[in-house]
Amino acid sequence: MNASRINANAGLGDSVIPPVKGGPQDGFIGVLMLDTRFPRPPGDIGHPDCLGAPVRRAVVDGAWPSRVVASAESMRASGLAGLFGARARELEREGARAITTSCGFLVLLQRELQQAVSVPVVTSSLLHLPRLLAGGSRVGVLTISAAHLGREHLLAAGVEPARQGDVIVQGVDPDGEFAQAILGNRAAMDLAAARANVVSAALELKARAPDLGSVVLECTNMPPYAAAVREATGWQLYSLLDFFGRVT
Repeated sequence: MNASRINANAGLGDSVIPPVKGGPQDGFIGVLMLDTRFPRPPGDIGHPDCLGAPVRRAVVDGAWPSRVVASAESMRASGLAGLFGARARELEREGARAITTSCGFLVLLQRELQQAVSVPVVTSSLLHLPRLLAGGSRVGVLTISAAHLGREHLLAAGVEPARQGDVIVQGVDPDGEFAQAILGNRAAMDLAAARANVVSAALELKARAPDLGSVVLECTNMPPYAAAVREATGWQLYSLLDFFGRVT
């Protein structure tokens, strides 16, 4: 496995962290999980087979979706950064060969978490953006909350201020099943309705920016619906899974 550290300033370039293979003695991928109870269908970072490699998940108690899917100011005031850092260090001590997270909004902690451990840390699919923007074209982002995904999240992902206007952000319907079940941390979710919400948001983004060819799925709960989005739009999709050799 590539043991080089991810740049603490984000901007992963063409870096890919190969999945850990073999038994427990070969290490595992550590996943810092929000404190959630909603369903995790195949493709979701919380599903047991999501990364196709040994995985150990560590729940950060009190890191509810509504506390993390928030503004940068709210994240700083929440006190969660220290909790995530402590759990990352625990995973490294237990043998993690790389660490990732279950929410794209945790890109705000990319620098802190990478500085906390000596193994590669990939907090968010938004870290794809600098590489995709380097091609010169605009890039889309599908997010669970356009109202909360702001300038500081993009800066933390390594997007230069001059290029932030080339990142076209589209959120799902905040009153729809996908957002309500996840941000409300409900025990049940209508997966068909959630898929329809994500596809509907994708079509709205396509109508707003028909030139887009590449779109990043900010939310780690969106990959289960990637095939439906691709069929509806023809886009090349990128998610957190791509950093670990899994195609979205």
